[in-house]
Amino acid sequence: MASFLSAQPSEPVTPASDSGFPTWSLAILGFASVAFHLYLIFSGLIPNLISRPVHMALALPWVFIIGAQAGSWSRKSGILLCLAGWAACGYIVLNRQQLDDQYGSLQGEIQFAVALVLIAITLEMARRAVKLALPIVALAAILYGLFGQHIPGEFGHAGLPAASLLGTLTIAEGGIWGSLTGVSVNVVAIFVILGAVVGAGEGGFGFMSLATVLAGRLRAGAAKVSVLASAFFGSISGSASANVASTGAITLPAMKRLGYPPSFAAAVEAVASSGGQIMPPLMGAGAFVMVELLRVQYLDIMTAAILPALLFFWAAWAGVDRFALRYGLRGMRPDELPTRSDVVSSVPFFLVPFGTLLLILFTTGYTPQFAAAVAILAAALLLVTDRRLNVSLIAWGKRLTTAAIESGRQISGIAAIIICAGLVIGVLNMTGLGVKVTSVIVGLSGGELWLALLLTALACLILGMEVPTTAAYVICVSVAGPALQELGLPALHAHLFVFWYALLSTITPPVCGAVFIAAGMAGAPWLSVAGQAMRIGLGLYLVPLAFVFNPALIYPDVSLLLALAALFKIGLGLWLICRALIDPPKPFWRAPLMAAAGIAVVFGFGLGS
Repeated sequence: MASFLSAQPSEPVTPASDSGFPTWSLAILGFASVAFHLYLIFSGLIPNLISRPVHMALALPWVFIIGAQAGSWSRKSGILLCLAGWAACGYIVLNRQQLDDQYGSLQGEIQFAVALVLIAITLEMARRAVKLALPIVALAAILYGLFGQHIPGEFGHAGLPAASLLGTLTIAEGGIWGSLTGVSVNVVAIFVILGAVVGAGEGGFGFMSLATVLAGRLRAGAAKVSVLASAFFGSISGSASANVASTGAITLPAMKRLGYPPSFAAAVEAVASSGGQIMPPLMGAGAFVMVELLRVQYLDIMTAAILPALLFFWAAWAGVDRFALRYGLRGMRPDELPTRSDVVSSVPFFLVPFGTLLLILFTTGYTPQFAAAVAILAAALLLVTDRRLNVSLIAWGKRLTTAAIESGRQISGIAAIIICAGLVIGVLNMTGLGVKVTSVIVGLSGGELWLALLLTALACLILGMEVPTTAAYVICVSVAGPALQELGLPALHAHLFVFWYALLSTITPPVCGAVFIAAGMAGAPWLSVAGQAMRIGLGLYLVPLAFVFNPALIYPDVSLLLALAALFKIGLGLWLICRALIDPPKPFWRAPLMAAAGIAVVFGFGLGS
């Protein structure tokens, strides 16, 4: 087997846990989460005030108990918090019909206690999952809802009774149990399970072997393998951090072994891994939230995202290529590449479930969730064998266990983010704060769309440094999206623009999660990695402006010819930017190349806009 892929095991590996819990206990929780979310797909409608509290209840032990260090105060307090959370969720489920009739107004001391427990649990759940920034924003929003009537001027509000505010957030579908949580329950979870099942078998090896065969022989072949592998793997993980950890475990040692500078290797992995969140067919959790907010079909989001996603990875590829010339980075030798039989035997492990998903999506009227559920069943059946066609029921059980545990872990992390973000959105809706911020953005921009876009991009990057991409997108689009639409930008453009800049925060200093992880894995200074990542991925910051001024790019279903023409033109501009900034032939050519790149990227093209 080729040395480049030697880190890929062919035998099932049950994920190690530092939680101190035996694997069987984690497996029970994981299978319970998987079974519940699959049951929702096939069973028909279940009331939201049942399915959403159960979703939260299933996530609680992963965050509060399993995620805490054994024997620590965090673990001990986590057990109490988990029990309190279960009691509160159970109260909502058991009293659903009564709560429906209260229209979001708390009645009695017990309901006030349940509301306070649910809010406290939600904030602490988010703190443990993603640290302080998101729960601080949510707490500030709640305090604004309770006391904002005392704020003078435009940003005050008329006042909301505590029973109504807290009740809407906790016993009705306006906060914790709102539409965002519905996305986590009904859509995100099922796609997370699909990614985990594909990844538990030979799917990851298939991604890597195909990427290595396609790009390994080219200059800087190992780095270009990282770009392709991140595009493949990111399409099922939807997480920059998971992408870095998974593909980086193979590509980073390979790049360092081939003599690539560690900071460059880490930068390539960080940039490439960030793009998985917008790479169809699965993308990240934010894409499913976008479906809910825009009230469109998932296929519409996939169609709009595919060409910008290709530009993302093209920009990363072009940056890598220019650095390859600068550093003299060679391609991989034939003996470092996987054999044809490795590729042929492993590719079906991701091609079959993906093909099943896309076939159902494009040829039937079934929902994306149903398509993903069928793809999960196909992927689960493939786990009974490996790429050498060794059939083993014992190995099948281990692989299914691995998938279940990873599913439960990932679903809980996303739930912690989305449920907490639901508090923010609930307060914004009740107080009208979003409308007020919108008016400020419009005022600061002077009615100029381009200035509003720059202000929004800056806000997304700043907020995205402290909270996960999905939360940054939801909060920013809630306050800035209406402003952009008021200035004439279509809703789909506005949402994609905000989401794109939110995901770019993963490589933007000073807080850049993907860079930190890649730098640690490569043993390189994070600041140097961040600088390299910014140079490799500089063109990525221009792509959102490109599809704003080239609307044909995100409507290939309307005019494929115009969309492809825009794709080619913008791709040329991104290459010129890399040519100018990374390895210009002479300093004199830098300005003309940048000017030509700007014209190619920003010059409007398509659909008469």
